[in-house]
Amino acid sequence: MKCGDVYYNYAGLKMTVVEYKDSHNVKIAFENGYEKYCCARDIRLGKVKNPYHPSIYGVGYIGKGYGIEDKRRYSTWIDMLKRCYDPKYQIKYPSYIGCSVCKEWHNYQNFAKWYDENYYKCGNERMCLDKDILIKGNKVYSPETCVFVPTAINNLFVKKQRSRGDYPIGVRKLKQRYSAYLGIKGKTKTIGVYDTVEDAFFSYKSAKEVYIRQVADEYKNIIPTKLYTAMINYEVDISD
Repeated sequence: MKCGDVYYNYAGLKMTVVEYKDSHNVKIAFENGYEKYCCARDIRLGKVKNPYHPSIYGVGYIGKGYGIEDKRRYSTWIDMLKRCYDPKYQIKYPSYIGCSVCKEWHNYQNFAKWYDENYYKCGNERMCLDKDILIKGNKVYSPETCVFVPTAINNLFVKKQRSRGDYPIGVRKLKQRYSAYLGIKGKTKTIGVYDTVEDAFFSYKSAKEVYIRQVADEYKNIIPTKLYTAMINYEVDISD
């Protein structure tokens, strides 16, 4: 093995020998500029990894620093990339079509640092990484747009567009009239019955916004201030 020799790793990435000290100290360079000392045997067997190669859904890479031992942190990152860049996932959940992850978070190291600085616990509730409560309609996962939310809060903003039919959120057809309903802790509460779709929706809108503010107050001393503020100011639109 000598300088200039070219090999390929298990992922098909080109590795060029740029320095040879001995069989246990060989410096190779990948095409993206990453260099590493390793043993000659691993080079020949293609076992040398490039932590800066976007091997996860074509965009994500691990980088150097934080490891993947923290399964909750790592799976949060993987799941985020999956929602945005896995076509099969988007067939099942089309609401994620058009969503993306900022370039900064393509590098797991950047996401891991943000995660450690922003993750918090809320009793036994599962925590969700949310991208569109702080900025309604947002489709980009980034440090500026994301916040961790308890499941109970996350469920407040699930729109279930595929299951509600042709009527606005919170509205159902009831013979010749329209029913306004509100989901509260897994149960459906009827708000009233109205002659028009619009009246039913605005009844739902009012009740939903009040309920969101009530839940915000219940969690006020636990959730981040920016999340509480977004919930207090949240407005339901007929196009939701």
